[in-house]
Amino acid sequence: MGYFSFLRTNWLFLLAGFLLTFTSSYGQTYFISLFAGEIKTDFGLSDGQWGGIYTIGTTMSAVAMIWAGVLTDKFRVRALAIGVMLSLAAACVAMALNTSWVLLIVVIFALRLSGQGMMSQLGAVAMVRWFEANRGKALSLSSTGFAAGQAILPIVFVALFAVTSWRALWLLAAAIVVLTIPLLVMLLRQERTPQSMAQETQIAGMYGRHWSRAEMLRSGLFLLMIPLIVGPAAWGTALFFQQVHLAQVKGWELVAYVALMPVYTASTIATTFASGWAIDRYGVSRIVPFQMLPFAVSFAVLAFADTIFMAGLGLVIFGMGQGLQGTATSTFWAEYYGTRHIGAIKSVAAALMVFGSAIGPGVTGALIDLGIDFPDQMLPISIYYVIAAGLAAYGIKRYQSTLGR
Repeated sequence: MGYFSFLRTNWLFLLAGFLLTFTSSYGQTYFISLFAGEIKTDFGLSDGQWGGIYTIGTTMSAVAMIWAGVLTDKFRVRALAIGVMLSLAAACVAMALNTSWVLLIVVIFALRLSGQGMMSQLGAVAMVRWFEANRGKALSLSSTGFAAGQAILPIVFVALFAVTSWRALWLLAAAIVVLTIPLLVMLLRQERTPQSMAQETQIAGMYGRHWSRAEMLRSGLFLLMIPLIVGPAAWGTALFFQQVHLAQVKGWELVAYVALMPVYTASTIATTFASGWAIDRYGVSRIVPFQMLPFAVSFAVLAFADTIFMAGLGLVIFGMGQGLQGTATSTFWAEYYGTRHIGAIKSVAAALMVFGSAIGPGVTGALIDLGIDFPDQMLPISIYYVIAAGLAAYGIKRYQSTLGR
């Protein structure tokens, strides 16, 4: 089935997936980091202190995701999404009203858990369960919510800095989340029954089994995949978290740098669609080993970039990596470990990604305080991606034959 006919037939559920991933934006680093300058000024924080607070709050949310993510195995998306979105709106309000740096840790925890953690988890698990033969297409279409958020929200909110306070903008974010709830409920009024709940449509993983989360954690393949899971979250988060610092060091206007986001988004969306088609046609095993390489190239380009044009080129290549990551990784878990316990399994992956997003800002912020600017950190990060790609390729080659299909 082609993209257009697939979209026409399933647009209600795909739009719901889009809204879930788009709404995760308010807990994503690229959105929170827009307010980094104002937060550091109001709370009297250095780059390292702000990075440390962000790391602590995000790490706490990563730990909580291990248990919270399992809820997607027990509740329908419609019911769970309402609670998560109300929690996210409350976290946005808390950011607007908070005046204590200690409570800032709690606010970051709530934003990251409800936004990046649970909203992203709901979007991915819903697509994996609702669609079987066209899982790659479903994930690629719903994942455009991430890209749309990255393209639209930074430009809109940076522009609004000129007319209102940063705290008022967090109240605006809370209002948008609340207003999205009725639309999502309407779209899922007759929510599709998750295919994995029906015994006859469950898809087994390696060795013809449905792996439990405990079994997955002990498997050799999972251990080899950890750098691939953690890396993009850690250093991709750092790239957006340090965007104010990066622009300052490179001598770029922040508005000019943020204006590159639509170009980055276009690259992400194009690659997302291409990877979704490729996964459905050729299988996820042929995609996963290569998904780290665009990240490696992009960080190398950004390390030496001295113009906005070169920054745009680096972000375009980075977007290619994001497009591959958004579809291939989610499909990988269902393909290799089965769909029966996909919520619990995906919660571990989500926790690792959230934990990675905690490491990146903390490490890069501490190094900046030591006098090592973020551009100087980019080449070692590029090497990390190459190593992660090698480990993933080895794992896929070693375990692919156990799929039996």
